[in-house]
Parts: sequence; structure tokens; C-alpha cells
Amino acid sequence: MKNIFTKKNKQFKYESKMRMFIKTFVMTFTLILIVVTPVLATVTKIGDLNPGGREAPVIEEELDFLISSDSPFFDAFTYSKRVNILALGVNENEGLTDTIMLASLDIENKHLDLIWIPRDTYYYREGYKSSDLAQFKINAAYRKNPLNSAKAVSEVLMGIPINYYAVLSYDGVARIVDSMRGVPMDIPFHMKYDDPLDKPPLHVNIPKGEQVLDGDHAIQFLRYRSGYADADLGRIKAQQQFMKNAFKQCLSFELPNIARTVFNNVTSDINLRTALYLAGKAVGISSDDITTYMMPVGKVDHYVHPDVEKISEMLEEIYSIGQHAEEEAEEGEGSEAH
Repeated sequence: MKNIFTKKNKQFKYESKMRMFIKTFVMTFTLILIVVTPVLATVTKIGDLNPGGREAPVIEEELDFLISSDSPFFDAFTYSKRVNILALGVNENEGLTDTIMLASLDIENKHLDLIWIPRDTYYYREGYKSSDLAQFKINAAYRKNPLNSAKAVSEVLMGIPINYYAVLSYDGVARIVDSMRGVPMDIPFHMKYDDPLDKPPLHVNIPKGEQVLDGDHAIQFLRYRSGYADADLGRIKAQQQFMKNAFKQCLSFELPNIARTVFNNVTSDINLRTALYLAGKAVGISSDDITTYMMPVGKVDHYVHPDVEKISEMLEEIYSIGQHAEEEAEEGEGSEAH
């Protein structure tokens, strides 16, 4: 009997920690997806303060639209109880985004959907020659302004509204990883690569096997791409695994310290007041309520071309469009019966 209660107690403690971590999951979480909103109250009590300071551009103030009227999902986007946050991992030296992810929080149904966008996704930009191949990749849209990436991702995802953004640089990732004492990873093969011309220069040397990556080696792991059979798509899968391991690692440490580090190394237009509100709405979400996606891909050449038809299917699933139609039909039949 004692063992049963001990197991239940351990499970309760684990679930409590998980709820606490997921409760904080809305603030910002670019490359390593660490969102620590409730404990940010230990950093500052100023509700309107946001990471990045007042100079950080605000989507709602500077974009002409939040929901594109041209989108086939206009009604679903308009009436949905969702908040969409764009997370960007950036290389500030080149003005490019190395990681692009959209987090969609369903406040009403307490569910979180994460959509990864390959950095090599084709995105047409006016003013560039057809020979400027690199300029038509979505990672080039950033140009050190997150609003540019927000527009690009919204267009690629059928006009999906983006309410907020969070940006984290390489140095910020390293500091946050170090604040949680590293991230455990099982490296599938010896990752070795050197590119002294990259900005910043890239030197990767991570041996095969289980180990704990410190901040510097975490950056090497996240930037590494050349050894994956499917290039950028393989890199995305590796980042997803890194994210899951980072979650587990966070549960083992005091969140306030990580929160301070995140707050000091992230640029976002989510102010603390909004973040705490969203975190409160996320109470009760567990790891079972998180679904990960990668943008559906069609043709792959120099670019990764979006598969529009499958993107539509993905959005229908995320926004439960077919399910809502069925529920409304059932309700209508019930009313007629009475």
C-alpha cells in the first residue's frame, strides 16, 4: 500500500511540475522553446514591460492586417479562440532566421499546436533578380525585422493571423541552455563540420552518443545541417527532439533563474501583463495537449516548395473546421427533433 501511495505521490509531483511548466508555455520559446511567463513576475512587476524594450516593433500596431480577408479560412481564423505566436531563432550577423516556428494556442480547448517552417521554403520577394536564389528563401525575409517574417509566414500559411512574435539569437540560446545546466541529447552520429566563412564562423565537433550539451555545443547542434540525409527537414526533426529534451530538463531546475535569462535574451512584443493572462488561460494543458507539425512540403529543388493542398488540410485539422461543421449539424438536427 505504501508503494502505491509513493508512486501516486511521485506521479502527482511530476504532473504538478509539468502543469507548472506548460502553464508558462505561452511567453516565448524560439529555438529551445522555453516559455516561463508566470515566474517572470519574479523578474519585474511592471505589467506593460516586454522583452526587447519599447523599441521592439509591435505586430498589432504596425501590420495593416491580422487576418487576411483573402484567406479561404477567414471565418475560421476570425472566430477562433486562438493566439498565434511566431518564434524565430536568428543569425543577427546575416539578418537571417535559422529557425521559424508558429505556436498556436487554443485558449478555449486548451491545446497547443506547433508548426515548423523550413528555412529554405520558397517565398517570392519583389525587387530581386531570379539569379538571387538565396533571396527567395523565407529565412531571408527577416532582414532584422520580425514583422517581415510575420508577413511571410502568414502568407505561406494561407493568411493565418500572427498576434505576437519572439526572437532569440545564438548567444541568447547559449545563455539559456547554460542556465538550465545543459540539455541531454543522444547524438546519432559524430557531427563534424567547419565553415570559417559562415557568419559567425561555424565549427561543429560533437561526438556520437549520449551527453549533455552546454550552451556552445547546443548552438553547434542546432546550426548543424550538412550531415542529414534530408538537409533542412532533418535539421527540423533534430530541433524538435532538442525541444522535448529541453522541456524535461527544465522540470529539474528552478524556473525563476531560467525566466530571468529568457527575459534578458529575448525580443518580443508580448508584454508581461499579456503573457501572464495567456499563461493563466493555459492552466491544465499537459504534454498530451501539444501537437507538432512541419509545414507540408511539395517539390524540393533549390527550395522547399509549400504543398498548398496539404497545408489546407493541416489548417483544417488545427482549427477543427470539419469537426465544428459536424457539431453544428448535430445541434441543428437535435433542435429539429424537439
